[in-house]
Amino acid sequence: MPNNGFELTRRRFLSSLALSAGAIVTGAGSWVIRPSWANAAQGPIKLGFAMDMTGALAFAGIANANVAKMAIKDINDSGGLLGRPIELHIADTASNESVAVGNVRKLIQRDEVDVVVGGLASSMRNAIKDVIVKRGKTLYLYPQFYEGKECTPYLFCTGATPAQQCDEFIPWLIKGSGKRFALPGSNYIWPRTLNAYARKLIEAGGGEVVFEQYYPLDQVDFSATVNGIISNKVDVIFNTVIAPGVGPFFKQLYEAGFLKNGGRIASVNEDELYRGIHQVQEMEGLASRLDYYKAVAKDGGASAKIQAEYDAAYPGENLFTASSAGPSTYRAIKLWEAAVKEAGTVERELVAAALDHAKISDGPGGPAEMVPGSRHCRMRMYTAVAKEGNFEIVQRGESLIEPKEC
Repeated sequence: MPNNGFELTRRRFLSSLALSAGAIVTGAGSWVIRPSWANAAQGPIKLGFAMDMTGALAFAGIANANVAKMAIKDINDSGGLLGRPIELHIADTASNESVAVGNVRKLIQRDEVDVVVGGLASSMRNAIKDVIVKRGKTLYLYPQFYEGKECTPYLFCTGATPAQQCDEFIPWLIKGSGKRFALPGSNYIWPRTLNAYARKLIEAGGGEVVFEQYYPLDQVDFSATVNGIISNKVDVIFNTVIAPGVGPFFKQLYEAGFLKNGGRIASVNEDELYRGIHQVQEMEGLASRLDYYKAVAKDGGASAKIQAEYDAAYPGENLFTASSAGPSTYRAIKLWEAAVKEAGTVERELVAAALDHAKISDGPGGPAEMVPGSRHCRMRMYTAVAKEGNFEIVQRGESLIEPKEC
């Protein structure tokens, strides 16, 4: 990918999809009436997908739309759901909450979808959730790792939580990289809430936070921050600065010799996707904690199959990565499928009751299951370190990690 702030290869996707609220996407040949679909006369089951197809987060939104199309095509090619095809309706949330509310409302009121999957930034989830679950009385699955504390009825989270990302990661950093931490972050809810959680773990583990500061999303000059990190002899930067600022930040850290002098950058949101923002040398040794890396697929099994299917369907396009929420989008759709099969209906109350304990045995990164009563997901987690532009796993999840939410 070009190093130009996530301006990825979107033309092919955009030319094949007229992006408007409620655009219907089924995928070429993804469903036709089959004799085995005994209930096809009832019409398709409608899945609404609310995602940033344009705007600052389109690099992730487009990848997730690809994942949704792939997962739904697989379900339809296997005979559909409850004897009916699934029809995907995409609403562009456009990285703009005001635009998103109107477009998501059309999913509910005009398209009458049976479930909504989507939202990336926490601000987007907070903007659209009331439209979906309270006013629209529709089930909502949120697929992104986030800061936690989301306990809204009928809203289920399939991405990683602070406990899953930090409880094992922070002690590993203290043991291997040092006790003096800096917590630089962008100025919004995810960095502030996550850093509050990380600070408690750092201090409980005998570490010290010697620097914590927050910045506008569009800040590009971090010279004062870099000087503060160097002068405070920071061992570990637990970074929550996001794009576009994170590119200049890492570059300035590298030029100041932070990595050369033994410093470690850690982040719970960076993976292969960020090779489009950083030069290889600027992220060398970066430690990360997510539910999936491409290296997981090397083990074979379901992860390899899903990764290969995605790469074949969308070669050279937006990457299937945990940072873009691709694996947790796939997880959301498959857990919802399992719940609908158990419930035998798409009626919200019954599907929500089944989703409360839904499980999948195969998925990207491994099996996953909802924790009853919490509306959050147990999953495997992995710690990885960047080496020459690739991420090598140094802690491999075998057991399912608890979300510790709600």
